[in-house]
Amino acid sequence: MSSTRARRVFVGVIAAVASAVVVGSLFTSATGTPTDGTTRANDSAIVVFTDKPLLTHPKTSGLGPPLNLDAAPVRAVRKGLAAQHDRFRDWLDAVPATVVREYHLALNAVAVDLNGASIADLRSAPGVRGVYPSRSYEPLAADPDLTLINAIKAWRTERVGGVANAGADIDVGIIDSGIDIEHSCFDDSDFPVHVQRGDLRFTNNKVVVARAFNSDESLTPEAIGAHGTHVAGTVACNANTPASVRGVGVPYRVSGVAPAARLGNYNVFPGDVDTVSDADLLDALEAAYRDGMDVINLSLGGPVERTTDPIADAVNNLDESGVVVTVAAGNDGPGEGTVASPGTAKRALTSGASTVGHFLGTAITVEDRTVRAAAGEFPTVRTDRTAPLDVVEGDVNGLGTACEPLDGMDLTGRIAVVSRGECSFSAKVRVVEDAGAVAALVVNDVAGDPTSMAADPSVEPRPTIPAYMIGLGAARDVLAVDGSTATIDADPSYFRTGNDNIMAGFSGQGPTPDEASLVKPDVVAPGANVLASVPGTECDADSCWAFMQGTSMAAPHLAGMAAVLRAAHPEWTSAQVRSAVVNTAAEGALTQYEDGRTVLDDVTVTGAGLADLRAAVHARVAIGPVSTSFGTLRGRAPVEATVRLSSLTGRALRLSVSIDSRVGEGVRFIAPSEVTVPARGTTSITLRAVATGGPEPSGGRGDGASGSGASEPGPRSAILRLTDSTGTDIAHSVLFAMRR
Repeated sequence: MSSTRARRVFVGVIAAVASAVVVGSLFTSATGTPTDGTTRANDSAIVVFTDKPLLTHPKTSGLGPPLNLDAAPVRAVRKGLAAQHDRFRDWLDAVPATVVREYHLALNAVAVDLNGASIADLRSAPGVRGVYPSRSYEPLAADPDLTLINAIKAWRTERVGGVANAGADIDVGIIDSGIDIEHSCFDDSDFPVHVQRGDLRFTNNKVVVARAFNSDESLTPEAIGAHGTHVAGTVACNANTPASVRGVGVPYRVSGVAPAARLGNYNVFPGDVDTVSDADLLDALEAAYRDGMDVINLSLGGPVERTTDPIADAVNNLDESGVVVTVAAGNDGPGEGTVASPGTAKRALTSGASTVGHFLGTAITVEDRTVRAAAGEFPTVRTDRTAPLDVVEGDVNGLGTACEPLDGMDLTGRIAVVSRGECSFSAKVRVVEDAGAVAALVVNDVAGDPTSMAADPSVEPRPTIPAYMIGLGAARDVLAVDGSTATIDADPSYFRTGNDNIMAGFSGQGPTPDEASLVKPDVVAPGANVLASVPGTECDADSCWAFMQGTSMAAPHLAGMAAVLRAAHPEWTSAQVRSAVVNTAAEGALTQYEDGRTVLDDVTVTGAGLADLRAAVHARVAIGPVSTSFGTLRGRAPVEATVRLSSLTGRALRLSVSIDSRVGEGVRFIAPSEVTVPARGTTSITLRAVATGGPEPSGGRGDGASGSGASEPGPRSAILRLTDSTGTDIAHSVLFAMRR
């Protein structure tokens, strides 16, 4: 399946990962048939009951975290929940549906096979809050340059205590496609003996849990695909691990964000399975809680199809119980409301993706110019290839997209140059090959470095000529030397460029597509051209590393940050950890993908900014929620919201409060001018948003902003800023409203 940029949907988990960059799949059909033979999603459902689950039940929520599952009050509540499930089973005697799973921790729910029953049938059952057709989730396909998020500076702080303590004694659950413990990233030689759980064939003292979740019980937690191992490496690859890609040495040693952390392998994509049902995903989430994971990473996503989302509810409840859950924003950007589930969850730490300026590629020389190109799932030259360039002209930066046969154009013996866009890479390469080309160069249509090109298996016959991508910045150079002889170097090289911190065009954007209109992503982390580990099944024995891209690769940066913060500040709650990450993010650091230069001020794309671990380690105040959305403003009545503040220093804080960096006229955001935050506990401030300008209300005058655009519908935003007595900004939070 392809998109106009041939990057939204990628069939399977990962491909060509050892060659360059891969964009992973986000899209999942709620009615598709899984390849593993499990029940089709539209033949099953999640039934959620009215009573709260154990993690948030009024009789048990105050007993943790972590919740002692053997405590008498917990057992009593669980017995009550089980009785509710039993009553539902009794009711099912008149309906063909059958209960196949039960959940008590993060969600009070059961999974059912419908067996021909309708969703409407089940909604009428006593004690049922909602019934939701099952969906499937796919891994979103993913080195970070740790300097971009100030991780190395954070490790060196007195609070963290060096790289050997970055994430020490913290457990991070990777709900993904498995972790290869044979990889050098996960060597446990320097880790103390630790209790191991699950399938012990796939655990060690670094990866302490290995479990598989699928109805096919013959499947194991073994890492077959690359996605989970790559994600896990970004979180916690051992410090200073040597790396090479396709035999090319990387000129630095790779570390995860939290190299001292332990990992849990919760494989929801075992074997060649490429989707997970919400039932299996719930199982994995609850297992991760029972196993004591402090942080859970979900580099996966599904479409947002309903206002109530059981998986998002489970994520919220897990966070409320003390587990930080980091989630990818999805790869369906750009565009409003493209953030994926469960990144839509209010208490999820949701990550957008930005670029890291490096890649593995090939030099192409023409006259006195050198262009750098990236390979992918297409053939590459085995020896240097020299041939004249031939530009296919068109309307995209002067280039054609070659999505239709090039009638009358003879490319025999030439290197064709075309633009990305409108059809799949395979379709383009096939078209120019049919016209006689001996190689193809596809020019990227967004700023930054070139990325890998994924093959489209639906294109037959498959292209056989070498094909590469070159960056958008090279388009002008190539057009200037059209017809000149070019040489494609057969030997790959590592290139470090200056194309850092460009917002990835594919990154899912907010606001959430519901009445709440939440700001998502919360924050941005490196997610394009990220280098990390892949399993031995995906590489040569000495080269188990790959560049990948996707918000799947951004989320584990946040998981690693959360692990470092939990080790450095064990007294912080999950909400305070999230706030430290979000509300200290670097502002003005991210640029637009269209040109790579213009600073972005759209909070629905960037959230609070680019994550900064050093700033998060030194956070002084926590803001909850991490951003404030006033939803849709109707009329002139102010809409109020409450924001809770807590000290992270153990000392009272007297802070000035201001609102600045407004984007869009026609909405006024109001806050008190100062607040005193107690040394312990929380205090609250009331914020207001009011529509201004536009048509005057009957019998009165308009107040506030006016002029062109003030009353136009659309998003409005501002930044709530907290400043200490020295005038130093110590935290900021996004304010957001929709003007109708």
